Amino acid sequence: MLKVLPVGLQDKIKQNQGLQDILTNTGWLFADKIVRMGIGIFVGIWVARYLGPDQFGILNFAAAFVALFGVAATLGLNSIVVRDLVKEPENEDSILGTAFILQLLAGILAYILVVITITVFQPDDDLTRLIVIILGLVLIFKASEIARYWFESQVMSKYTVWVESSIFLLISITQVVLILNQATLMGFVWVTVVGGLSVSIVLMGVYSWRIGGISAWRFDFSRAKTLLKDSWPLLLSGMAIMVYMRIDQIMLGQMVGVESVGIYSAAVRISEVWYFIPMAITASVFPSLIKIKKESEQKYIYRFQRLFNIMVMLGVVVAVPVTFLSDWIIAQLFGSDYINAGPVLIVHIWSGIFVSLGIISGTWLVNENLQRLAFYRALVGAIVNIVANIYLIPYFGVVGAAVGTLLSQFIAAYMFDLFNTKTRAMFWMKTRALYSFFLI
Repeated sequence: MLKVLPVGLQDKIKQNQGLQDILTNTGWLFADKIVRMGIGIFVGIWVARYLGPDQFGILNFAAAFVALFGVAATLGLNSIVVRDLVKEPENEDSILGTAFILQLLAGILAYILVVITITVFQPDDDLTRLIVIILGLVLIFKASEIARYWFESQVMSKYTVWVESSIFLLISITQVVLILNQATLMGFVWVTVVGGLSVSIVLMGVYSWRIGGISAWRFDFSRAKTLLKDSWPLLLSGMAIMVYMRIDQIMLGQMVGVESVGIYSAAVRISEVWYFIPMAITASVFPSLIKIKKESEQKYIYRFQRLFNIMVMLGVVVAVPVTFLSDWIIAQLFGSDYINAGPVLIVHIWSGIFVSLGIISGTWLVNENLQRLAFYRALVGAIVNIVANIYLIPYFGVVGAAVGTLLSQFIAAYMFDLFNTKTRAMFWMKTRALYSFFLI
Protein backbone atom coordinates (compact mmCIF):
# COMPACT_ATOMS: atom_id res chain seq x y z
CA MET A 1 0.00 0.00 0.00
CA LEU A 2 2.90 2.35 0.75
CA LYS A 3 4.27 2.00 -2.79
CA VAL A 4 1.46 4.14 -4.21
CA LEU A 5 2.41 7.07 -1.95
CA PRO A 6 5.02 9.77 -2.70
CA VAL A 7 8.56 8.75 -1.76
CA GLY A 8 8.87 11.45 0.90
CA LEU A 9 5.70 10.36 2.60
CA GLN A 10 6.77 6.73 2.41
CA ASP A 11 10.00 7.56 4.23
CA LYS A 12 8.17 9.42 7.00
CA ILE A 13 5.77 6.53 7.53
CA LYS A 14 8.59 3.96 7.55
CA GLN A 15 10.37 5.96 10.25
CA ASN A 16 7.27 6.03 12.47
CA GLN A 17 6.35 2.54 13.71
CA GLY A 18 3.27 3.83 15.53
CA LEU A 19 1.92 5.39 12.34
CA GLN A 20 2.64 2.21 10.42
CA ASP A 21 0.64 0.22 12.97
CA ILE A 22 -2.27 2.65 12.77
CA LEU A 23 -2.32 2.58 8.96
CA THR A 24 -2.07 -1.20 8.88
CA ASN A 25 -4.79 -1.63 11.47
CA THR A 26 -7.06 0.88 9.75
CA GLY A 27 -6.40 -0.84 6.43
CA TRP A 28 -7.54 -4.17 7.83
CA LEU A 29 -10.65 -2.62 9.35
CA PHE A 30 -11.46 -0.82 6.11
CA ALA A 31 -10.94 -3.96 4.03
CA ASP A 32 -13.21 -5.88 6.37
CA LYS A 33 -15.97 -3.30 6.31
CA ILE A 34 -15.77 -2.67 2.57
CA VAL A 35 -16.11 -6.37 1.82
CA ARG A 36 -18.92 -6.74 4.33
CA MET A 37 -20.57 -3.55 3.09
CA GLY A 38 -20.57 -4.76 -0.51
CA ILE A 39 -21.84 -8.22 0.31
CA GLY A 40 -24.12 -6.94 3.07
CA ILE A 41 -25.86 -4.41 0.85
CA PHE A 42 -26.38 -6.96 -1.91
CA VAL A 43 -27.66 -9.74 0.34
CA GLY A 44 -29.48 -7.39 2.71
CA ILE A 45 -31.40 -5.80 -0.14
CA TRP A 46 -32.20 -9.22 -1.57
CA VAL A 47 -33.53 -10.27 1.83
CA ALA A 48 -35.59 -7.06 2.07
CA ARG A 49 -37.08 -7.62 -1.37
CA TYR A 50 -37.81 -11.28 -0.58
CA LEU A 51 -39.45 -10.66 2.78
CA GLY A 52 -41.30 -7.49 1.77
CA PRO A 53 -41.84 -4.40 3.96
CA ASP A 54 -44.07 -6.23 6.46
CA GLN A 55 -41.85 -9.20 7.39
CA PHE A 56 -38.69 -7.10 6.91
CA GLY A 57 -40.24 -4.65 9.35
CA ILE A 58 -40.88 -7.37 11.93
CA LEU A 59 -37.27 -8.56 11.65
CA ASN A 60 -35.87 -5.05 12.06
CA PHE A 61 -38.26 -4.21 14.89
CA ALA A 62 -37.05 -7.29 16.77
CA ALA A 63 -33.40 -6.49 16.05
CA ALA A 64 -33.84 -2.91 17.24
CA PHE A 65 -35.57 -4.12 20.40
CA VAL A 66 -32.70 -6.49 21.23
CA ALA A 67 -30.13 -3.81 20.37
CA LEU A 68 -31.54 -1.60 23.14
CA PHE A 69 -30.22 -4.16 25.62
CA GLY A 70 -27.00 -4.91 23.76
CA VAL A 71 -25.04 -2.09 25.38
CA ALA A 72 -26.07 -3.33 28.83
CA ALA A 73 -24.52 -6.70 27.97
CA THR A 74 -21.12 -5.05 27.36
CA LEU A 75 -21.32 -2.75 30.41
CA GLY A 76 -19.68 0.01 28.39
CA LEU A 77 -16.29 -1.63 29.02
CA ASN A 78 -14.82 -1.43 25.51
CA SER A 79 -12.88 1.85 25.69
CA ILE A 80 -12.07 1.38 29.39
CA VAL A 81 -10.56 -2.07 28.87
CA VAL A 82 -8.57 -0.91 25.83
CA ARG A 83 -7.33 2.12 27.77
CA ASP A 84 -6.23 0.00 30.75
CA LEU A 85 -4.55 -2.58 28.51
CA VAL A 86 -2.50 0.17 26.89
CA LYS A 87 -1.61 1.79 30.23
CA GLU A 88 -1.08 -1.39 32.25
CA PRO A 89 0.09 -4.21 29.94
CA GLU A 90 1.58 -6.02 32.92
CA ASN A 91 -1.92 -6.48 34.38
CA GLU A 92 -3.66 -7.71 31.23
CA ASP A 93 -4.64 -11.10 32.71
CA SER A 94 -6.61 -9.54 35.55
CA ILE A 95 -8.09 -6.89 33.24
CA LEU A 96 -9.27 -9.42 30.65
CA GLY A 97 -10.42 -12.04 33.15
CA THR A 98 -12.38 -9.57 35.22
CA ALA A 99 -13.97 -7.92 32.21
CA PHE A 100 -14.94 -11.33 30.77
CA ILE A 101 -16.80 -12.42 33.92
CA LEU A 102 -18.51 -9.06 34.23
CA GLN A 103 -19.75 -9.13 30.63
CA LEU A 104 -20.86 -12.75 30.87
CA LEU A 105 -23.03 -12.00 33.88
CA ALA A 106 -24.30 -8.80 32.26
CA GLY A 107 -25.21 -10.69 29.08
CA ILE A 108 -27.27 -13.23 30.98
CA LEU A 109 -29.06 -10.49 32.91
CA ALA A 110 -29.69 -8.49 29.72
CA TYR A 111 -31.27 -11.53 28.05
CA ILE A 112 -33.59 -12.07 31.00
CA LEU A 113 -34.65 -8.41 30.77
CA VAL A 114 -35.29 -8.76 27.03
CA VAL A 115 -37.61 -11.71 27.58
CA ILE A 116 -39.52 -9.96 30.38
CA THR A 117 -39.81 -6.64 28.52
CA ILE A 118 -41.03 -8.03 25.19
CA THR A 119 -43.57 -10.19 27.03
CA VAL A 120 -44.95 -7.09 28.74
CA PHE A 121 -45.01 -4.86 25.64
CA GLN A 122 -46.09 -7.46 23.04
CA PRO A 123 -48.34 -9.90 24.93
CA ASP A 124 -50.58 -10.57 21.91
CA ASP A 125 -47.97 -10.69 19.12
CA ASP A 126 -46.62 -14.23 19.35
CA LEU A 127 -44.42 -14.03 16.23
CA THR A 128 -42.63 -10.81 17.15
CA ARG A 129 -42.20 -11.95 20.75
CA LEU A 130 -40.68 -15.27 19.64
CA ILE A 131 -38.25 -13.58 17.24
CA VAL A 132 -37.08 -11.15 19.92
CA ILE A 133 -36.53 -14.00 22.39
CA ILE A 134 -34.48 -15.93 19.82
CA LEU A 135 -32.40 -12.94 18.65
CA GLY A 136 -31.81 -11.99 22.28
CA LEU A 137 -29.62 -15.08 22.70
CA VAL A 138 -26.76 -13.18 21.06
CA LEU A 139 -26.53 -11.01 24.19
CA ILE A 140 -25.11 -13.93 26.16
CA PHE A 141 -22.27 -14.24 23.64
CA LYS A 142 -21.13 -10.63 24.16
CA ALA A 143 -18.48 -11.74 26.66
CA SER A 144 -16.32 -12.97 23.76
CA GLU A 145 -15.74 -9.34 22.76
CA ILE A 146 -13.04 -9.26 25.43
CA ALA A 147 -10.75 -10.92 22.88
CA ARG A 148 -11.56 -8.13 20.44
CA TYR A 149 -10.56 -5.54 23.04
CA TRP A 150 -7.13 -7.12 23.38
CA PHE A 151 -6.48 -7.14 19.64
CA GLU A 152 -7.71 -3.54 19.46
CA SER A 153 -5.32 -2.46 22.25
CA GLN A 154 -2.43 -4.05 20.36
CA VAL A 155 -3.53 -2.42 17.06
CA MET A 156 -3.87 -5.93 15.59
CA SER A 157 -7.41 -5.91 14.20
CA LYS A 158 -6.50 -8.21 11.33
CA TYR A 159 -7.35 -11.22 13.48
CA THR A 160 -10.86 -10.02 14.26
CA VAL A 161 -11.25 -9.12 10.59
CA TRP A 162 -10.38 -12.68 9.54
CA VAL A 163 -12.92 -14.14 11.93
CA GLU A 164 -15.81 -11.76 11.34
CA SER A 165 -15.39 -11.51 7.58
CA SER A 166 -15.20 -15.27 7.10
CA ILE A 167 -18.29 -15.96 9.18
CA PHE A 168 -20.14 -13.02 7.64
CA LEU A 169 -19.46 -14.48 4.19
CA LEU A 170 -20.77 -17.90 5.27
CA ILE A 171 -23.90 -16.35 6.80
CA SER A 172 -24.51 -14.29 3.64
CA ILE A 173 -24.23 -17.40 1.48
CA THR A 174 -26.65 -19.18 3.81
CA GLN A 175 -29.15 -16.32 3.49
CA VAL A 176 -28.96 -16.55 -0.29
CA VAL A 177 -29.62 -20.29 -0.05
CA LEU A 178 -32.63 -19.57 2.16
CA ILE A 179 -34.02 -17.13 -0.41
CA LEU A 180 -33.53 -19.57 -3.28
CA ASN A 181 -35.30 -22.26 -1.27
CA GLN A 182 -38.14 -19.89 -0.29
CA ALA A 183 -37.47 -20.17 3.44
CA THR A 184 -39.70 -18.62 6.07
CA LEU A 185 -38.84 -15.58 8.19
CA MET A 186 -37.73 -17.83 11.07
CA GLY A 187 -34.95 -19.24 8.92
CA PHE A 188 -33.33 -15.81 8.68
CA VAL A 189 -33.75 -15.32 12.42
CA TRP A 190 -31.90 -18.52 13.30
CA VAL A 191 -29.11 -17.77 10.82
CA THR A 192 -28.51 -14.46 12.61
CA VAL A 193 -28.20 -16.21 15.97
CA VAL A 194 -25.90 -18.93 14.64
CA GLY A 195 -23.70 -16.24 13.10
CA GLY A 196 -23.36 -14.43 16.43
CA LEU A 197 -22.51 -17.67 18.27
CA SER A 198 -19.95 -18.64 15.62
CA VAL A 199 -18.14 -15.31 15.86
CA SER A 200 -17.93 -15.67 19.64
CA ILE A 201 -16.49 -19.19 19.58
CA VAL A 202 -14.00 -18.58 16.76
CA LEU A 203 -12.83 -15.21 18.12
CA MET A 204 -12.00 -16.75 21.49
CA GLY A 205 -10.31 -19.62 19.67
CA VAL A 206 -8.11 -17.26 17.64
CA TYR A 207 -7.14 -15.38 20.81
CA SER A 208 -6.19 -18.67 22.47
CA TRP A 209 -4.17 -19.71 19.41
CA ARG A 210 -2.42 -16.35 19.12
CA ILE A 211 -1.76 -15.69 22.82
CA GLY A 212 -1.79 -19.17 24.35
CA GLY A 213 -5.16 -19.62 25.98
CA ILE A 214 -7.26 -17.89 28.58
CA SER A 215 -6.22 -20.05 31.52
CA ALA A 216 -4.11 -17.18 32.83
CA TRP A 217 -7.12 -14.86 33.04
CA ARG A 218 -8.23 -14.22 36.59
CA PHE A 219 -11.05 -12.35 38.23
CA ASP A 220 -9.97 -9.51 40.52
CA PHE A 221 -12.67 -8.03 42.72
CA SER A 222 -10.85 -4.71 43.18
CA ARG A 223 -10.27 -4.52 39.43
CA ALA A 224 -13.98 -5.19 38.89
CA LYS A 225 -14.90 -2.26 41.10
CA THR A 226 -12.47 -0.01 39.22
CA LEU A 227 -13.76 -1.10 35.81
CA LEU A 228 -17.38 -0.62 36.80
CA LYS A 229 -16.63 2.73 38.41
CA ASP A 230 -15.03 3.99 35.20
CA SER A 231 -17.45 2.34 32.79
CA TRP A 232 -20.88 3.00 34.27
CA PRO A 233 -21.16 6.46 32.68
CA LEU A 234 -20.23 4.89 29.33
CA LEU A 235 -22.76 2.12 29.93
CA LEU A 236 -25.52 4.63 30.56
CA SER A 237 -24.41 6.81 27.66
CA GLY A 238 -24.25 3.78 25.38
CA MET A 239 -27.77 2.81 26.37
CA ALA A 240 -28.95 6.35 25.76
CA ILE A 241 -27.19 6.41 22.37
CA MET A 242 -28.82 3.13 21.43
CA VAL A 243 -32.18 4.60 22.43
CA TYR A 244 -31.88 7.60 20.14
CA MET A 245 -30.36 5.47 17.37
CA ARG A 246 -33.04 2.74 17.45
CA ILE A 247 -36.06 4.04 19.36
CA ASP A 248 -37.45 5.52 16.16
CA GLN A 249 -37.95 2.03 14.70
CA ILE A 250 -39.64 0.79 17.86
CA MET A 251 -41.89 3.85 18.08
CA LEU A 252 -42.80 3.54 14.41
CA GLY A 253 -43.75 -0.08 14.99
CA GLN A 254 -45.94 0.84 17.94
CA MET A 255 -47.48 4.04 16.49
CA VAL A 256 -47.79 3.26 12.76
CA GLY A 257 -47.11 -0.45 12.16
CA VAL A 258 -44.32 -2.87 11.29
CA GLU A 259 -44.56 -2.10 7.56
CA SER A 260 -43.42 1.46 8.29
CA VAL A 261 -40.44 -0.05 10.16
CA GLY A 262 -39.55 -1.96 7.00
CA ILE A 263 -39.71 1.23 4.89
CA TYR A 264 -37.70 3.20 7.43
CA SER A 265 -35.13 0.40 7.85
CA ALA A 266 -34.48 0.33 4.11
CA ALA A 267 -33.46 4.00 4.19
CA VAL A 268 -31.41 3.56 7.38
CA ARG A 269 -29.55 0.59 5.90
CA ILE A 270 -28.29 2.84 3.08
CA SER A 271 -27.74 5.87 5.31
CA GLU A 272 -25.63 4.03 7.90
CA VAL A 273 -23.62 1.90 5.51
CA TRP A 274 -20.56 4.17 5.73
CA TYR A 275 -20.49 4.51 9.54
CA PHE A 276 -17.74 1.90 9.65
CA ILE A 277 -15.27 4.55 8.46
CA PRO A 278 -15.28 6.78 11.57
CA MET A 279 -15.48 3.65 13.75
CA ALA A 280 -12.45 2.08 12.06
CA ILE A 281 -10.43 5.28 12.23
CA THR A 282 -11.31 5.79 15.90
CA ALA A 283 -10.47 2.19 16.84
CA SER A 284 -7.07 2.52 15.17
CA VAL A 285 -6.00 5.92 16.53
CA PHE A 286 -7.39 5.58 20.06
CA PRO A 287 -4.31 3.84 21.55
CA SER A 288 -1.97 6.41 19.97
CA LEU A 289 -4.05 9.34 21.26
CA ILE A 290 -3.61 8.03 24.80
CA LYS A 291 0.17 8.10 24.33
CA ILE A 292 0.24 11.47 22.52
CA LYS A 293 -1.59 13.19 25.37
CA LYS A 294 1.27 12.24 27.69
CA GLU A 295 3.82 13.76 25.30
CA SER A 296 2.26 17.02 24.11
CA GLU A 297 -1.13 18.64 24.78
CA GLN A 298 -0.72 20.84 21.70
CA LYS A 299 -0.10 17.86 19.45
CA TYR A 300 -3.03 16.09 21.11
CA ILE A 301 -5.40 18.98 20.27
CA TYR A 302 -4.04 19.18 16.74
CA ARG A 303 -4.76 15.49 16.12
CA PHE A 304 -8.34 15.85 17.27
CA GLN A 305 -8.90 18.86 15.04
CA ARG A 306 -7.61 16.87 12.08
CA LEU A 307 -9.97 14.02 12.94
CA PHE A 308 -12.98 16.34 13.18
CA ASN A 309 -12.06 17.91 9.82
CA ILE A 310 -11.86 14.49 8.19
CA MET A 311 -15.21 13.39 9.63
CA VAL A 312 -17.04 16.46 8.33
CA MET A 313 -15.48 16.10 4.91
CA LEU A 314 -16.48 12.44 4.67
CA GLY A 315 -20.00 13.16 5.90
CA VAL A 316 -20.67 15.89 3.36
CA VAL A 317 -19.11 13.95 0.49
CA VAL A 318 -21.50 11.08 1.23
CA ALA A 319 -24.61 13.16 2.02
CA VAL A 320 -24.70 15.49 -1.00
CA PRO A 321 -24.97 12.93 -3.83
CA VAL A 322 -27.30 10.68 -1.81
CA THR A 323 -29.61 13.64 -1.22
CA PHE A 324 -30.10 14.21 -4.93
CA LEU A 325 -30.24 10.53 -5.87
CA SER A 326 -32.25 9.14 -2.94
CA ASP A 327 -35.40 8.15 -4.84
CA TRP A 328 -33.38 6.56 -7.62
CA ILE A 329 -31.18 4.68 -5.13
CA ILE A 330 -34.17 3.26 -3.26
CA ALA A 331 -36.02 2.32 -6.46
CA GLN A 332 -32.99 0.59 -7.96
CA LEU A 333 -31.99 -1.27 -4.82
CA PHE A 334 -35.23 -2.11 -3.01
CA GLY A 335 -37.89 -1.79 -5.69
CA SER A 336 -41.23 -0.01 -5.84
CA ASP A 337 -42.51 -1.54 -2.58
CA TYR A 338 -40.01 0.64 -0.70
CA ILE A 339 -40.31 3.85 -2.73
CA ASN A 340 -41.52 5.82 0.33
CA ALA A 341 -38.06 5.32 1.84
CA GLY A 342 -36.62 7.95 -0.56
CA PRO A 343 -37.68 11.04 1.44
CA VAL A 344 -36.51 9.32 4.64
CA LEU A 345 -33.06 8.81 3.15
CA ILE A 346 -32.81 12.50 2.15
CA VAL A 347 -33.16 13.53 5.79
CA HIS A 348 -31.42 10.64 7.56
CA ILE A 349 -28.23 10.73 5.48
CA TRP A 350 -27.24 14.09 7.04
CA SER A 351 -27.21 12.54 10.51
CA GLY A 352 -23.97 10.81 9.54
CA ILE A 353 -21.95 14.01 9.92
CA PHE A 354 -22.94 14.37 13.57
CA VAL A 355 -22.67 10.64 14.25
CA SER A 356 -19.05 10.80 13.09
CA LEU A 357 -18.30 13.85 15.24
CA GLY A 358 -19.85 12.05 18.19
CA ILE A 359 -17.74 8.92 17.68
CA ILE A 360 -14.51 10.92 17.59
CA SER A 361 -15.43 13.13 20.54
CA GLY A 362 -16.25 10.00 22.53
CA THR A 363 -12.53 9.18 22.63
CA TRP A 364 -11.85 12.67 23.97
CA LEU A 365 -14.26 12.10 26.85
CA VAL A 366 -12.64 8.76 27.71
CA ASN A 367 -9.11 10.20 27.55
CA GLU A 368 -10.15 13.11 29.74
CA ASN A 369 -11.99 10.77 32.13
CA LEU A 370 -15.26 12.58 31.42
CA GLN A 371 -17.38 9.49 30.88
CA ARG A 372 -20.19 11.03 32.94
CA LEU A 373 -20.56 13.81 30.38
CA ALA A 374 -20.81 11.16 27.66
CA PHE A 375 -23.86 9.83 29.47
CA TYR A 376 -25.43 13.28 29.90
CA ARG A 377 -25.12 14.19 26.24
CA ALA A 378 -26.44 10.80 25.15
CA LEU A 379 -29.36 11.18 27.55
CA VAL A 380 -30.15 14.59 26.06
CA GLY A 381 -30.09 13.05 22.59
CA ALA A 382 -32.40 10.23 23.64
CA ILE A 383 -34.91 12.62 25.21
CA VAL A 384 -34.88 14.90 22.16
CA ASN A 385 -35.45 11.95 19.83
CA ILE A 386 -38.30 10.50 21.87
CA VAL A 387 -40.06 13.86 22.21
CA ALA A 388 -39.53 14.66 18.52
CA ASN A 389 -40.93 11.26 17.52
CA ILE A 390 -44.01 11.74 19.70
CA TYR A 391 -44.85 14.97 17.91
CA LEU A 392 -43.54 14.29 14.40
CA ILE A 393 -44.46 10.67 13.66
CA PRO A 394 -48.25 11.19 13.90
CA TYR A 395 -48.04 14.01 11.32
CA PHE A 396 -45.15 12.98 9.06
CA GLY A 397 -44.81 9.22 9.61
CA VAL A 398 -41.46 7.73 8.63
CA VAL A 399 -40.04 11.11 7.55
CA GLY A 400 -40.88 12.51 10.98
CA ALA A 401 -38.82 9.73 12.58
CA ALA A 402 -35.86 10.65 10.36
CA VAL A 403 -36.16 14.33 11.33
CA GLY A 404 -36.19 13.32 14.99
CA THR A 405 -32.98 11.33 14.52
CA LEU A 406 -31.22 14.19 12.73
CA LEU A 407 -32.29 16.70 15.38
CA SER A 408 -31.16 14.47 18.25
CA GLN A 409 -27.77 13.83 16.65
CA PHE A 410 -27.25 17.55 16.01
CA ILE A 411 -28.00 18.47 19.62
CA ALA A 412 -26.22 15.56 21.33
CA ALA A 413 -23.08 15.30 19.19
CA TYR A 414 -22.58 19.01 18.55
CA MET A 415 -24.60 21.59 20.50
CA PHE A 416 -24.28 19.83 23.87
CA ASP A 417 -20.55 20.59 24.05
CA LEU A 418 -21.21 24.35 24.00
CA PHE A 419 -22.87 24.34 27.41
CA ASN A 420 -20.07 22.77 29.47
CA THR A 421 -16.70 24.38 30.08
CA LYS A 422 -14.95 20.99 29.97
CA THR A 423 -16.22 20.22 26.47
CA ARG A 424 -16.42 23.70 24.97
CA ALA A 425 -13.02 23.25 23.35
CA MET A 426 -14.48 20.32 21.42
CA PHE A 427 -17.46 22.42 20.35
CA TRP A 428 -15.15 25.02 18.80
CA MET A 429 -13.08 22.31 17.09
CA LYS A 430 -16.25 20.82 15.59
CA THR A 431 -17.44 24.30 14.60
CA ARG A 432 -14.15 25.01 12.84
CA ALA A 433 -14.43 21.69 11.01
CA LEU A 434 -18.01 22.42 9.91
CA TYR A 435 -17.33 26.05 9.04
CA SER A 436 -14.13 25.33 7.10
CA PHE A 437 -15.69 22.65 4.91
CA PHE A 438 -18.94 24.46 4.15
CA LEU A 439 -16.99 27.68 3.51
CA ILE A 440 -14.96 25.82 0.89
